[in-house]
Amino acid sequence: MNNTIFHHKQTAHCESGVISNLLGHHGLKISEPMAFGIGAGLFFAHLPFIKVNGVPGTTYRIWPGAISQRVCKRLGVKMEAAKFSTPAKGMAALDDVIEAGIPVGLLSSVYYLPYFPASYRFHFNAHNLVVYGKKEGQYLVSDPVMDTVTEIDPDSLVQARFAKGFPAPKGKMYYPVHVPANASFRQPIKEGIQQTCHYMLKVPLPMFGVSGIRFLANRVKSYPEKVGDRKATLYLGNVIRMQEEIGTGGAGFRFLYAAFLQEAAEMLQKDELGKLAGELTKTGDLWRNFAFAAGRVCKSRAADTVSYKDLSEMLLQCAASEDAFFRKLAQVKW
Repeated sequence: MNNTIFHHKQTAHCESGVISNLLGHHGLKISEPMAFGIGAGLFFAHLPFIKVNGVPGTTYRIWPGAISQRVCKRLGVKMEAAKFSTPAKGMAALDDVIEAGIPVGLLSSVYYLPYFPASYRFHFNAHNLVVYGKKEGQYLVSDPVMDTVTEIDPDSLVQARFAKGFPAPKGKMYYPVHVPANASFRQPIKEGIQQTCHYMLKVPLPMFGVSGIRFLANRVKSYPEKVGDRKATLYLGNVIRMQEEIGTGGAGFRFLYAAFLQEAAEMLQKDELGKLAGELTKTGDLWRNFAFAAGRVCKSRAADTVSYKDLSEMLLQCAASEDAFFRKLAQVKW
């Protein structure tokens, strides 16, 4: 395997960033937006029956792990992955692999990563990072959302890898064992786009895709009456946080997916994809406007001008824009 120096590259999102950095280390150059798009990372779901820290779950991306799995399958990469029953087994396995000079992707909880500022440390158990070595008892970390490499002590790393809660990371680690020297991106791009369109337009349940955005819009409108002002603020705040903090890159990954379409347009010389990238950027602006207005409502700065009904209307506008966009994207001729 490749024992060259690991080059850290900051990215917008952890999972697509880690897969981009790991594959790049082994000679397969793939940008983060391209990994996100081939992995069909863009999604939407609002799941009021699944509570995360007592708040209904909202996600703007596909479930954790899916992006990496799809990228590897579509590009012919073989990834070794394992979970562990005890921290001792998990740390011993990690040490064995990094001693062989192989960078390792890890699943972790943000809460136990001491290099994050306190305000960013909360119980989110699906954060991906790379450990690429060990020095004087400290693990060398390339966390793609950080601007530079860092270190972590063994105790904190154990806590992060074996955090309790949902989903429990169980010490998951993964690393490439076969990376093709050359890979064609055309078919993987096509498959990634078609899968994203399917999930956004055709899942026959109201909580998912474009229908899910409308579903959330209808619930937001009645938050104050249904759950009271305090919970309404908490629920709304989580929708924004998942969009602008967990959905790093902005607007719930819409800007990141637009960057993928722009890169795909240039790589495949399909101007149509470039035009659609511009349309999705405008949709991203609608999401940003929603987040700004909702944030002011949460801080009670716009109680007299912006209502929950207004926010609901903004979400419906996002849904209409995404509906039109994905229908056009689904009709691209290959």
